Amino acid sequence: MKSFTYERVTTPAQAAAAVATKPGAKFLAGGTNLLDLMKLQIETPTHLIDIGRIGLDKIETTANGGVRIGALVSNTDLAADPHIRKDYGILSRALVAGASGQLRNKATTAGNLLQRTRCPYFYDTNQQCNKRVPGSGCAAIAGFSKQLAVIGSSDACIATYPGDMAVAMTALDAVVETINPAGTTRQIPISKLYRLPGKTPHLENTLEKNELITSVVLPAPAGGTHIYHKVRDRASYAFALVSVAAILFKDGSGRIAVGGIAPKPWRVPGAESLLPSGSKAFTAKLMEGARPTKDNEFKLGLIERTIELVLKEGKS
Repeated sequence: MKSFTYERVTTPAQAAAAVATKPGAKFLAGGTNLLDLMKLQIETPTHLIDIGRIGLDKIETTANGGVRIGALVSNTDLAADPHIRKDYGILSRALVAGASGQLRNKATTAGNLLQRTRCPYFYDTNQQCNKRVPGSGCAAIAGFSKQLAVIGSSDACIATYPGDMAVAMTALDAVVETINPAGTTRQIPISKLYRLPGKTPHLENTLEKNELITSVVLPAPAGGTHIYHKVRDRASYAFALVSVAAILFKDGSGRIAVGGIAPKPWRVPGAESLLPSGSKAFTAKLMEGARPTKDNEFKLGLIERTIELVLKEGKS
């Protein structure tokens, strides 16, 4: 780990202003991903701004019946919140499916959204990786790619987005709230937060430089049956081969987002009109344009079978 300086701030505006004054500065909250990346010198911030005490650790009801989740609410507290468990069960289940209990105690809402890929070639600094070193190449394309993307990838990167929480939040139509160094705030629908890699896989989201996530807003409860299924190589502490977050309604309609298959939580609203026709028709539309490798083409069938299971569970 390279040396760095450190400061602690007390308000979101102060944090956003502070990061703009020091080139190479980064925000530090739970640190569950950042510190690992610093140890490997994949991330080398020159200055850390500790935002752990800026008051963004509350879960509040909004005026229209939704929920505002502070950026620093821990994954454990969010999963256990009675309102989240009752009206946004898909989110609570996704959180419990991710990481270990110890990590969930430290991981924060905003940090979880912005976690980096777990592509092994990104973490191996002896390997070429356009996401880690732009323009260096992608060793994953010719390497072992079982865990990697089958859709949304590019000739420059086939890494997947690793999280569970963002998949559920995508199905819930969450909105991310931010503040920039000038104090200006904005709202970003989560469907527009993540970028596809294209030729610039190092640009992973649509946040502006030095912009700080302050909260995530969920709309009023949609009702329906909430289901989250995560298929992985072992029962706990593993990233998804495929995960499915679904909100299903009695008339056969629903919303479905899929994780573990793309550089972002994958949702195709146009496919959801096909849900009453069954998993085969829905999956065919959802996966139009898929580019699997020989190592991960099994995911196409796995997605369809997992969605079929989810649809059956929704009817039971």
